[in-house]
Amino acid sequence: MRPPLDIVYQDNDLAVINKPSGLLVHRSRIASEAREFAMQMLRDQIGQHVYPVHRLDRPTSGLLIFALSSEVATKMSESFATNQVSKQYHAVVRGYLPDEGTVDYPLKEELDKIADAQADQNKEAQDAVTHFRCLEKIELPYKVSKKHDTTRYSLVELTPETGRKHQLRRHMAHLRHPIIGDTNHGDGRHNRFFREHFDSHRLLLAATAVEFKHPVNGEMMSLTAPLPGEFLKVFQPAEAG
Repeated sequence: MRPPLDIVYQDNDLAVINKPSGLLVHRSRIASEAREFAMQMLRDQIGQHVYPVHRLDRPTSGLLIFALSSEVATKMSESFATNQVSKQYHAVVRGYLPDEGTVDYPLKEELDKIADAQADQNKEAQDAVTHFRCLEKIELPYKVSKKHDTTRYSLVELTPETGRKHQLRRHMAHLRHPIIGDTNHGDGRHNRFFREHFDSHRLLLAATAVEFKHPVNGEMMSLTAPLPGEFLKVFQPAEAG
């Protein structure tokens, strides 16, 4: 049994949780083995129906917004659809990322064989824009790849302008700085290094801040979640090994 969900904010209209990595938002045919879901856990925890208004991938942790009525869910979904919700993420990536920059790289939709069996396989690539800022860098005396005697990592802040499927993971991989723990777009050698040296068994990507206009009272909401401890282990080299 998982511990109770961390509820970051709750009023009569909304509930915002800090979703742990590995927890699905709701039931999915893709992950039929899963038995726990954020939607059902929150419903049971607060004793009322909840309505998801956006997605957060299973391996990604962080802020996840639920509406407490279908009317509020409709309004919040519209806010997401029209890019009126600002989200910020943190990630640990391979290599030294430049101090700041923007990735403007269209993405073709990633289709799942089961869930997207009926989808158009030849859909055009969609605009996708991500801004990044490098917060910290470190070089460690470990030979993880054959080419280099040391290995480098960066802690980055990511601000997506668009919300394409796996956008942040795919954009970082496009820059040749994949996110650590990404089993689909990442680097298996570095993922293994983090498991063995830092006991890190997750995707190092977290939704750490969200800003939006409250759908009922119109107030600007600005919510944050702390950076998970796993993200900082590598930048404290005394703990390595």
